[in-house]
Amino acid sequence: MERAELVFVPTPAVGHLVSAIEFAIRLLDQCHRFSVTILVMKSPFGVTGDQSLPAASHTHIKFIHLPNVDPPTELVSAKKYLTDYIENYKSHVRDTIFNRVLPNTSQVAGMVVDMFCTTMIDIANELKVPSFIFFTSGAAYLGLLLYHPKGVGKLFDESDCESIIPSYIHPVPTNALPAFAFNYGGYMSFVNHARRFMDALPAFAFNYGGYMSFVNHARRFMETKGIIVNTFVELESQAVHSLFDGNENYQSKLHPQVYKIGPLIDIKGRYQVQSNQAKVDKIMKWLDDQPPKSVVFLCFGSSGSFDESQLKEIAIGLEQSGQRFLWSVRQSPPTGTLAMPGEYTNYEDFLPPDFSKRTKGIGMLCGWAPQAEVLGHKAIGGFVSHCGWNSILESLWFGVPIVTWPIYAEQQINAFQMARDLGLGMELRVVYKKDGADFVTADEIKRALRRLMEGDGEIRKRVQEMSGICRKAVADGGSSSASFGSLIEVVLGSLKIT
Repeated sequence: MERAELVFVPTPAVGHLVSAIEFAIRLLDQCHRFSVTILVMKSPFGVTGDQSLPAASHTHIKFIHLPNVDPPTELVSAKKYLTDYIENYKSHVRDTIFNRVLPNTSQVAGMVVDMFCTTMIDIANELKVPSFIFFTSGAAYLGLLLYHPKGVGKLFDESDCESIIPSYIHPVPTNALPAFAFNYGGYMSFVNHARRFMDALPAFAFNYGGYMSFVNHARRFMETKGIIVNTFVELESQAVHSLFDGNENYQSKLHPQVYKIGPLIDIKGRYQVQSNQAKVDKIMKWLDDQPPKSVVFLCFGSSGSFDESQLKEIAIGLEQSGQRFLWSVRQSPPTGTLAMPGEYTNYEDFLPPDFSKRTKGIGMLCGWAPQAEVLGHKAIGGFVSHCGWNSILESLWFGVPIVTWPIYAEQQINAFQMARDLGLGMELRVVYKKDGADFVTADEIKRALRRLMEGDGEIRKRVQEMSGICRKAVADGGSSSASFGSLIEVVLGSLKIT
């Protein structure tokens, strides 16, 4: 049987690529009428793993690496920079589909474009095929991006203490909102992706950088056949229902269908870089020697890093907590650059004197770490995380409670949602700092780790219960599996495949 082709255009960042690959694999496992071509852009932020994709991950998945493009010359905001960079790939995406994909397939079933790649919707329109947004964050954050309260000249006011946002259960502290909510540059970069989400937006009086980038992404969502979200309804019932309850601030009658197909997690380590295998073996061997649920894992994502003064403070807090630990440490890129964090060659540069000797046997430092594999190890009892959405889903899948330590972007509002809305995480501190950027003391770290590992059993119980729920969601008959089935029917129906 000849298969119809789906073309994926992911954002060139590790978390987005991994989620897109997992989505493609899950889709092909459920339906044998498709094959998938994933178009891979080079990351503008340095090496992020895009050169070591799992080429043999699935028989019917093909990767095509696109030619390099020049990065933007101006840095207004990271989101706008990324949006402009992806725009520069548009001609390469079009040429690749017309010259390399179409000649080798009977028909293109549609395009799945990442939340930051909405410019590629134009190419789907040229092809006269449906396009779908792949939204790699949660439904509550999607609700925030679509939210436009009536008011004169502003979306959110920095002087407000809290904001009522329908996709969140509790009022959201203003300082927990992403910085783009107050910066017209970062936000409009996203809403230009979303321009096709809403017919019209009120005139927002903001500084024109990241804000417009977000708004324009969001507007464009409206042109698509559907929005695919890496979540499951049992986790975010408030957010999911808020999108369909007729709230005028969402213009819900205009929404495309939302498909909740998560959690999408690389449990099998398919994305693991082969050159890291020796490091992986060393980490897992050390964990094998630790008692069950005794180790706290500190990991802050592919882009997370701290300066050496904060690293030293973390080390002091770890030692004073008395907990066993596995700490993934990354070296910050040079100030003012958008490069990815690197690997330390000598941890002694920032560690307190004799720290390694005093913690020998109970602690291990590493650079890059196989996060999902570590979280699934029986020795792990807690997770200190930046609260990227993939990390949250992995922690829930494996039933590991989180201490939230957000660093940038939407991580702080993710942390708020986990700790205060859902009761599935523990806050490092209860007072939010603007954009999450603030020095954390050793004493705060010590107290949080002790609460996590020795204290609140209720959170641990809730997380373990959610672990079972999310596994049921993706199993046959589960909510996410059913949503997958609905999505497949829509794609097949639009092509009239029999």
